Amino acid sequence: MPKSKNTFSSWRRGLAQRAVHAAWSWVQRTGSVSAENPGRFRFGSIGEATRLAFPLGTIFGEPWIHLGSYCIVGEQVTLTAGLMPDLDLGPDPILRIGDGVVLGRGSHVIADTSVTIGSDCYFGPYVYVTSTNHSYDDPHEPIGKQWPRMEPVEIGPGCWIGTGAVILPGARIGRNVVVAAGAVVRGTVPDHAVVAGAPARVVRRWTPDEGWQPPLRTPAPVPLPDGITPEQLRALADLDEEAVEGLARLEADG
Repeated sequence: MPKSKNTFSSWRRGLAQRAVHAAWSWVQRTGSVSAENPGRFRFGSIGEATRLAFPLGTIFGEPWIHLGSYCIVGEQVTLTAGLMPDLDLGPDPILRIGDGVVLGRGSHVIADTSVTIGSDCYFGPYVYVTSTNHSYDDPHEPIGKQWPRMEPVEIGPGCWIGTGAVILPGARIGRNVVVAAGAVVRGTVPDHAVVAGAPARVVRRWTPDEGWQPPLRTPAPVPLPDGITPEQLRALADLDEEAVEGLARLEADG
């Protein structure tokens, strides 16, 4: 026999669930960090409308971390300057993040020496950027006990860094570069390139003389014409396939 449904108990569970979701939403809003509400953090600078989502990842050395304006730092993102907290790192910034940067959930930016991320860079989730690597010069000493090597990292403006990519010490990534998901980048990457693999290599590049080589397989997206309203877009979404084909024929006929 099926058990009778306890309507009152189900109602209480639904009410409790809504209360939990509302409370967590309040915690996320209240726990986020911005220039107006920095909490316990004292960043070297944090620009207008930049927000670090709650819950935060590990953050230390923030006096040497400079964040630009209109940045979005996702949940559980780690930002560190220096090998450990409470070090005096001198007068200059160690980690510089430009305007309009988006750091995806769970990403790590580890700046033991200079790391610079240019404006308008977008990181997918779980990207790892580090200026420090383990050394293994002494074959008899545990690798974790050997002094690490450090090299500055620079990521140019306008880049897209795919999910799970790793940017290693000494990397110099140019302007408007796509780093494929899971790529491991070291060395220099030229402007307007697409890199993929481990280690990453250039798989496509744009130059003024030749355009994209190899050529792109799909046409570039066509931006919406100026003056299109949300109501017009909703009306287009409601059209069936036959109506869309009719409009296409009208356009072809001039």
